[in-house]
Amino acid sequence: MAFSATIAQNSFTCFSSVSPTARGRNPLPSPSVRVVRAAAEPEKTAPAAAESGKVQPAAAATPARPKKPVYSMKKGQIVRVDKEKYLNSINYLSVGHPPYYKGLDYIYEDRGEVLDLRIFETGEYALVSFVGIPTAPAWLPTDMLIKSERLDYERM
Repeated sequence: MAFSATIAQNSFTCFSSVSPTARGRNPLPSPSVRVVRAAAEPEKTAPAAAESGKVQPAAAATPARPKKPVYSMKKGQIVRVDKEKYLNSINYLSVGHPPYYKGLDYIYEDRGEVLDLRIFETGEYALVSFVGIPTAPAWLPTDMLIKSERLDYERM
């Protein structure tokens, strides 16, 4: 059993006001939107200007930009890790090394360079790359880093 349906163009009343060229692109007309101020919201600038008798300048039209964070270090700063703070931190405990593991001595003895600084939910962290050591950079809290003026290491 075959089913066929035919629909006349004039059978829909909502399309009758739309021109034939617009029917092909967007068959439904877009609704108009009107902004209405809430009645409960009082005017803030008009009464203040009327009371003082002086004309106040209009507020800046540009939206306020978020403040840049203030970091305790700079990119490119030479640092090394404080051994006592690192051994007592959750960063060392999360790695799972045995106590007094010798494989990480380079972070206490050699210097590293700060590549990036970020403020995360848990505090301020620095991405530190240790120079002369073929390892990946590590995110370390800045409170366990010691600032240094120069880079002291010997390449082998």
